Amino acid sequence: MATLKPDRLKKAHKLLAEFSYDTRPVERGYANRTLLVNLSDNTVASKPVTQQMKDLFTGGRGFCLWLLWNAVNENTHWDDPENELVIAGGPIGGITTYPGSGKSTVVTVSPLTGSVVDSNAGGYFGPYLKFSGWDALEIQGIAERDVIIVIDGDEGRVTIEEAPLEDIDSHLIGPVLTEMYAPDEKDRRFVSVVSAGQGAEHSRYALLNFSWYDVRRKQVRVKQAGRGGTGRVFRHKRIKAVVVRYSGMSGTSNNPADMDLIRKAGRRMNKEIAENDPVQNNMRGVGTGHLPPIMDHFDLLPVHNYRYGAHPDAKNLDTPVWEELYTQGIPDGCWYGCTLSCAHGIDDFQLKTGPYKGQHVLVDGPEYETIAGEGSNIGVFDPLAITEMNFYCDTYGIDTISFANSVAFAMECYVEGIINQEVTGGLDLSWGNADAAVELLHQMARGEGFGLIVGQGVRYMKHYFARQYSADPDFLHDIGMEIKGMEISEYVSKESLAQQGGFGLASKGPQHDEAWLIFMDMVKGEIPTFEDKAEALHYFPLWRTWFSLHGLCKLPWNDVVPTNNKKTDEPNKVPEHVENYTWLYEGLSGKPTKPEDLIAQSERVYNFQRLFSLRLGYGTREHDYPPYRAMGPVTADEYTSRAERYDTQLKEDAGIDPAGMTVEEKLARLRHYRETQYEELVNTVYKRRGWDDNGIPTLEKVRELGIDLPDIVALIKQKTADGA
Repeated sequence: MATLKPDRLKKAHKLLAEFSYDTRPVERGYANRTLLVNLSDNTVASKPVTQQMKDLFTGGRGFCLWLLWNAVNENTHWDDPENELVIAGGPIGGITTYPGSGKSTVVTVSPLTGSVVDSNAGGYFGPYLKFSGWDALEIQGIAERDVIIVIDGDEGRVTIEEAPLEDIDSHLIGPVLTEMYAPDEKDRRFVSVVSAGQGAEHSRYALLNFSWYDVRRKQVRVKQAGRGGTGRVFRHKRIKAVVVRYSGMSGTSNNPADMDLIRKAGRRMNKEIAENDPVQNNMRGVGTGHLPPIMDHFDLLPVHNYRYGAHPDAKNLDTPVWEELYTQGIPDGCWYGCTLSCAHGIDDFQLKTGPYKGQHVLVDGPEYETIAGEGSNIGVFDPLAITEMNFYCDTYGIDTISFANSVAFAMECYVEGIINQEVTGGLDLSWGNADAAVELLHQMARGEGFGLIVGQGVRYMKHYFARQYSADPDFLHDIGMEIKGMEISEYVSKESLAQQGGFGLASKGPQHDEAWLIFMDMVKGEIPTFEDKAEALHYFPLWRTWFSLHGLCKLPWNDVVPTNNKKTDEPNKVPEHVENYTWLYEGLSGKPTKPEDLIAQSERVYNFQRLFSLRLGYGTREHDYPPYRAMGPVTADEYTSRAERYDTQLKEDAGIDPAGMTVEEKLARLRHYRETQYEELVNTVYKRRGWDDNGIPTLEKVRELGIDLPDIVALIKQKTADGA
């Protein structure tokens, strides 16, 4: 099938539905309508964006959540027809004068967590969708056969097409559909494809790939909406791809109120990137590949399922290794005008395994989370093996973070004797066995063998191993690095109480895009009190949420900073860049804008998402606890490897003299102390956020935010003792 030409594939398509619409310009960042596609009855419809939607939910993730809220009920599961995949960019998204302005957000009920999840990706899809006439795309229902949804913003036409012949792995279907729906080669840059590979048919943590056409390489590239299993929902609905085409792009396509103010922000930011990035993080040279040696130095690099935070072989994953592997000298932005250009790739990489063995491919990344997860966390320190896994995860549609943590969990269970080769189908899952990890990935894609079990995630395996192999469920819970069902991002949080809260209290699950506070807390010691940590856990999740409301990337905010940033009153907030974003929003909307106005947009949506989780049976205190390994040492080996540190903490922080204690006694006393600290942190954060002791936003809070809609008020009254 992969050898068939696009015209041959297109002839096999069967038109199931066609919807024509009037094209019209975007006004101040909004198309003012959303697109609804129902695959069960093959209908397509337009829905208006109301002023209330804008006022309460802003756009992007906010719109996605609101549309999904109105489509599902408290009993909806991820595989029910009414569950939707909702995709949106955002009002600011699509500008070309400020870096990082091409993001898309996906929202759905997650097969991994059971609750509502959001995930974001680069690429061109979100802006093209909006400029084609749609602020968001809702996909509901389940198709009878494999389909492609095509949104042609040039022609004002939406089609649902049965597509029987296309391969589904993303590195194949993306280029084929780009060529199929672009009139000629120069128009390929105007096509973006969302896809998920064969792994998405079997794994609960499957992802979505969002494409753009790299005009310099003349190849289709992809960025991933990786977290929470959005790709599994995609393939369950029998979607092979969603295609959008729009060729009318310009720097003023958003029709902003004050383009000069937007340009002012862009000039300042682009100047900083040109001058400061080479001497700060070198994002244009290595992107997040600069992080492994820093994490290793501060004992934050996950090693062997987060047992440890550093390893002697981590030097094999240092920055120069990736700088040499990444193709240099090509601007690597994943949206027009992004001068940060951190979307690095490895060209002409020859695969050594799997169905594409021997082929030379372009690999997206790997970025830090993949390097740490598929590297040190499973004991692999071979950059080429990591790159192989990275490619196959992407094309199969598998989240690299969840894959890595699931393999790490299985490996630890193997070395601890909980499972053996009879269980694994003959695979030796000792630390560092890259061949076994790659084979698990291929099995996952085929839906067979032990890889199929690993593909269901850590939470599933915890229950499965306890039930099938009589493993100690408490031990499995302690070492299973997931919260709310989602695998934890690749940072060791044992020595940062604030980061433990950042993971445990995150809306969708322990993803670093919501709160990354390790350096503020552990390295710099800038938030010593519970109140300080709670303030950070209030502000920074709200600030980071704001990017997903507008179709923006977080990286330009703080991965390059002004030269004088350290001299400001609050350098961690990067005040000059916050001012840039007020200029962007004011320039777009014409409304005078202060930083607190941006936070207010986020706080409404953040609390709404918490209440959405509550509606689905989650969103309360019991779901906000990390596994103990995210808080402290679980095994004697972990304790003894950092014995001086832990003994000192017992004596100086907990007021306990460890002299004469066994390691087991020390472990127990340290655990009690740290768990008590976490409880106090949760209490303080809930109070700061305006939530009750069970983690539910109060009626007073939702009224203050203006989101006291009838359904929300009724939900809070139902879930709290007195509804007050």
